[in-house]
Amino acid sequence: MEILSLPNLPEHAISIRAKALAFHDEKSKDLFARIQLIGPSDATVLVTGESGTGKELIARLVHGVSSRAEQPFVAVNCGAFSETLIESELFGHERGAFTGAIDTRPGWFEAANGGTLFLDEVGDLPLSAQVKLLRVLQEREITRLGARKPQPVNVRLVAATNVNLEAAVRAGNFREDLYYRLNVAKIALPPLRERPADIAPLTSHFIELYARRLTIPAAGITDTALRRLQAHPWPGNIRELENVIHHALLIKRGPQIDVLDLHFPNLGMLDRQPDSSPASTSTAASAPAPSTVLEHALDHPRGHLTDLETALSKLFERNLPDLWQEIESTVFTMAYDYCDRNQLQTSRLLTLSRNVVRTRLVQLGLLNSPLGNQEL
Repeated sequence: MEILSLPNLPEHAISIRAKALAFHDEKSKDLFARIQLIGPSDATVLVTGESGTGKELIARLVHGVSSRAEQPFVAVNCGAFSETLIESELFGHERGAFTGAIDTRPGWFEAANGGTLFLDEVGDLPLSAQVKLLRVLQEREITRLGARKPQPVNVRLVAATNVNLEAAVRAGNFREDLYYRLNVAKIALPPLRERPADIAPLTSHFIELYARRLTIPAAGITDTALRRLQAHPWPGNIRELENVIHHALLIKRGPQIDVLDLHFPNLGMLDRQPDSSPASTSTAASAPAPSTVLEHALDHPRGHLTDLETALSKLFERNLPDLWQEIESTVFTMAYDYCDRNQLQTSRLLTLSRNVVRTRLVQLGLLNSPLGNQEL
């Protein structure tokens, strides 16, 4: 499977969901193999992962390899409804059950009967709805609001969340018994920064998709731009990659997307994991040079802002001499190399004037004189 994408999207649909998945990276291949094992059963599935990683696509794939594939697949975002409406949406209501209930209406469980119900952002369910959802999973029947008689439903449930449900249970915001009911078969979807081999095929997919929608010739992408995409931390995951490619096609200056056409939201990494490694006891004399540490943090396939902050913290602890000069020299040197020793691109990358960049490169011995190497 090259690319898995959402079916039947309107031509100009705008969605906050990830609309494509690739299975080229080894982690993605392992994920695909796990889905092939879990999918054919009727077990309840819990899909976890950061926002924008493609949890609904995973749910659709689980449904597609199950015996229910020809039956309805119904997707519901639990965070899209108020606490007063969510129970009516899920379980339905009878006429007169509450103010405004002018007719009888089935809920999403009934709509998905015989097939799969995907509950996205299940961690947003209020406790009152959690109690009723637990009963549905236990009894395999629902009771509409305002009704006295339950009715059976035959639904496979796939739930998804981007929050830590274990922490929510400890905080008293999510029922422990419901958590265990949902977590029968767990699928942990890695963030895009942990699946670097998926970035190139996803990039090609989005280039083709938006070139077609924008009615422009299909574009390529330079090796430099692709390397930049692979080095980005992707806090918004696949959804962010799609937006970056869409924007690049709108503003690109030549036949190919180049690194100067790529623009990323400056939000940083929102979910930061603490460094679990033991504190270093190395002395300054035995510590690696700042350039080595920074290059590792920036060049690592999973490198992101947290890695850079961790590297800087370790350097600060070692109280190295001339630390700022070493860091600045490393940044200028790496940026210059990254831009294929192009002064103009380096100045744009660092958001500095070209004169400042040229002066610093001369000081570092990377240019012979302020007038040398006048390439554009």
